[in-house]
Amino acid sequence: MTGLIVLPEPVWRAREDDHVTRMRRWTTPHQRRRSRGEKHPVLDFLFSYYSHRPGHLERWQPGPGVVLEGESARRFLERKGYLEAPDGVMLDPEGFTEGRAKTAEFVLRLLSATASRSPRLSCFGLHEWAMVYRESANEVRHSQLPLRLGSAGTDGVVESLEIRCGHFDAFRFFTEPARPLNTLRPAREDQVDFEQPGCLHANMDLFKWAYKLDPFVPAELVGDCFELAADIRELDMRASPYDLASFGYSPVRIETPEGRAEYARAQAGFARRAAPLREHLIAHCQRLLAELKKVPATRGKQL
Repeated sequence: MTGLIVLPEPVWRAREDDHVTRMRRWTTPHQRRRSRGEKHPVLDFLFSYYSHRPGHLERWQPGPGVVLEGESARRFLERKGYLEAPDGVMLDPEGFTEGRAKTAEFVLRLLSATASRSPRLSCFGLHEWAMVYRESANEVRHSQLPLRLGSAGTDGVVESLEIRCGHFDAFRFFTEPARPLNTLRPAREDQVDFEQPGCLHANMDLFKWAYKLDPFVPAELVGDCFELAADIRELDMRASPYDLASFGYSPVRIETPEGRAEYARAQAGFARRAAPLREHLIAHCQRLLAELKKVPATRGKQL
């Protein structure tokens, strides 16, 4: 790998400490709740729907093309995929396998297509409402929580507003009666054609695309995407039909014009915040794939 960056030990250790401290704001409370058997309807999603374990989220890595100086860098050799370099320890570029390259190609395609579109801010978070439409109280996903408007009131909101959900991983959780009400028909195979930068779930998923390439993405970028996902998840659930007052969350009442306007403003803010992270991930995938092309063809047998 060309253009190696060499980090002195005090520099990379400070970055590592900062990352661990930042992520433990989220991982430590989650692990404590889990040890007590407590569920959190908002925050558990970040560690259950997304498969990046708390310990991996805390773990700092420099990403590719970075040499870590100093004796303490040798502990990275205990991790899979690191090797000794003349000036220290670095991620083995040969760990960027053909499988990882295919993931990077898909992520690049998806994020580039998403970035090319204008944000659409008219969904009002109705995906969460469609997930409980015509369900009995004991069938809804978060059955421990009451519905703010009750079952009949929730169904009435779904029936009175247009549903335009283009995110497949939200749409696939719609109840069967709700599916025909969606004006779009997203599917896994046309995900690249549907995702747009105003979608809360598309912006939360930047975290997923970052950790899917771990450890070939710097930990700080994974952490930035995680914190964005955490903040978006709060809006996602505040705008849902659930009553979250017992967890300290006030509702965004999307059943009213004022609530829909509040939701759209927040959605636009998250779209602006997600844009540079998406661009960072696009540029990172481009660099990874460009480096792979420089590798001799014989290495393909090892991938």
